[in-house]
Amino acid sequence: MITITACMIVKNEEEVLKRCLDSLKNLVDEIVIVDTGSTDLTKEIAKTYTDKVYDFTWVHDFAAARNYSFSKATMDYIYVADADEEIDTENQEKFRMLKEAMLPEIEIVQMYYTNQLQYGTTYNYDKEYRPKLYRRLREFMWQDPIHETVALDPVIYDSDIEIIHRPTMSHAKRDFNNFYVILNKGERLSPKLTHMFAKELFIAGEDDDFIKAGEYFDEWQKDTTRTSEECSYIQCVLAKYARLQGNLELLMKVALKNIASKASSEVCYELGEHYFELEDYEEALIWYYNAAYETECQLNIHYGGDYPLMKLADCYRELGNVEQTRAYEELAKNWSLSVNSRDTF
Repeated sequence: MITITACMIVKNEEEVLKRCLDSLKNLVDEIVIVDTGSTDLTKEIAKTYTDKVYDFTWVHDFAAARNYSFSKATMDYIYVADADEEIDTENQEKFRMLKEAMLPEIEIVQMYYTNQLQYGTTYNYDKEYRPKLYRRLREFMWQDPIHETVALDPVIYDSDIEIIHRPTMSHAKRDFNNFYVILNKGERLSPKLTHMFAKELFIAGEDDDFIKAGEYFDEWQKDTTRTSEECSYIQCVLAKYARLQGNLELLMKVALKNIASKASSEVCYELGEHYFELEDYEEALIWYYNAAYETECQLNIHYGGDYPLMKLADCYRELGNVEQTRAYEELAKNWSLSVNSRDTF
């Protein structure tokens, strides 16, 4: 049977840490907790479960903190946990069975991450696979009898274990602040982080978040070295930023670029919002319809689903069409109910 170290990074998690560790303590062989500056009872709670509690000076870098926690692990595999997670009784048993039956060639185990839409920040689905268990030391093996090469792709196993995400608040503001720390150092966000920043804005951002972030995105649109995918994400953010600022010239500029390449639901939705605010409901209908049926969402699946469907209902209500209003309200309701049952892999 394999041995497992649970590695965690924490800060001010006194409300949820005990719940998490109680669900883990009988599943793992070692617990490593790295504290990045708690001012509450987090460390005291942690020390009742393990003597491997370490301080790490926060440098606005989650990867650095994670790497430090991994450096303290000594078991065969590392399980990555967050304080606002828990494993219920049924899935604890599945975890034990996995631990007993784990094949030695498996390097990464994915588990379902569930309950994500509550206080979501970058989540479009309520349940999705995430890598959670990693072999601590990787063995490199040669493969192929001729023209041999070293196997680089990890062996991944998709388990049926479900990890319940139960946060007590949204972490969006914290994440936005970390993005600004990176940007204010003059560093360029990677394509992945550009995507995540834009995605988090559309899923958890408020109007003032878009207004603050929009100034950065406005500069990025001038960078000709950006990939087409990055440009699409930037255009989505700028469309909302421009509408909120009442900047019609910028709105039309980014919308036309977006539509000329690969139109996004988010951009069409913002055009619908613009015309709805002008009380031009006939024109708004066109763009909300395009958001719902003719385009694909880039950042938040709701912009291609219940959001524009409800706005279509609002437009028809303003136009006095009761039948269409009720039809789109029903479509929006059904879409919203169905999305919670979808899985993504």
